[in-house]
Amino acid sequence: MCDLDGVVYRGGRGVPGVGRVLEAAADAGVHILFATNNSTATPGRVAAKIASSTGFRARADQVVTSSIAAADLVRDEAGPALVVGEPGIERALAGVGIGVTDTPERAGLVVVGLDRRLTYDRLRLAAAAIFAGARFVATNTDASFPVEDGLWPGGGAIVAALERATGRDAEVAGKPNAPMREALERRLGPGRTAVVGDRPETDLALGIAAGWERVLVLTGVVDNPEAVPREMTPDVVVPSLADLTVRPPA
Repeated sequence: MCDLDGVVYRGGRGVPGVGRVLEAAADAGVHILFATNNSTATPGRVAAKIASSTGFRARADQVVTSSIAAADLVRDEAGPALVVGEPGIERALAGVGIGVTDTPERAGLVVVGLDRRLTYDRLRLAAAAIFAGARFVATNTDASFPVEDGLWPGGGAIVAALERATGRDAEVAGKPNAPMREALERRLGPGRTAVVGDRPETDLALGIAAGWERVLVLTGVVDNPEAVPREMTPDVVVPSLADLTVRPPA
């Protein structure tokens, strides 16, 4: 189970050598899933980005996003949802029959993720819906995400603004929380599982919660394994996913 931002690619650029390792893993019979807290894109677009940046031909059904986890979490709600985010959230909600609205008084839900075109007015509408009693759901609370030239503010920065404004805590769907973990478990099936990630509080914490092996790579938000909290210590540390040795499943 591979994270994406900071593990497979940074921004639009693949981490060197990752495509070769993913191909070797697939050829060896390893079941590969990609799990991302980035809520902006649909699984199809994410799979296309993996292919274009690394050369590995990922399939949409190998990708689980925090938008999908959030949609699973609220699938029994009537909606509609006021969304702060990008198309990945609206498409995931549509997949469970939940429509969207821009009217705070109509919103049964507020679903918040990364929005790179965020405006103050959008925050205002979301806050108004939360004040009116809408259920407040965050796809994730990642403070940042890695791109080619460093770290950019993540969806968690937007969630934090609404939490501070409204005095309400969001329900969080993405890694390491139960909705994302359950979505992955349904797709993984039985057998030995390893999480490969760059962020201790999401990827490594997910591995701990699920009882999976944990592999930390240093191409994302952490470049010094000594900085990882003791309670989140990985089983393996490698400079890059490209340095991971793949063996066929037993």
